Amino acid sequence: MSRHRIMLRPEEVKDFVTEACKCNFEIDICYNRYTVDAKSIVGVLGLDLKQVLTVTCHGYDESFEQTLRAYAIAG
Repeated sequence: MSRHRIMLRPEEVKDFVTEACKCNFEIDICYNRYTVDAKSIVGVLGLDLKQVLTVTCHGYDESFEQTLRAYAIAG
């Protein structure tokens, strides 16, 4: 299991979810007390995208790791 801190703009959500759907393991996105399935475009859009989000991956995929690096924030 790995955790990553990212920020997404609304126009980036579709591409992010598309990449998440290619993975054969669970991926969650959390903000405060809310946790949603990263493979759900409606769930991700329901989060406060002005805030830092925490992505929890329950597996590993090199392609998705590259996607996460593209949205990563320092810290």
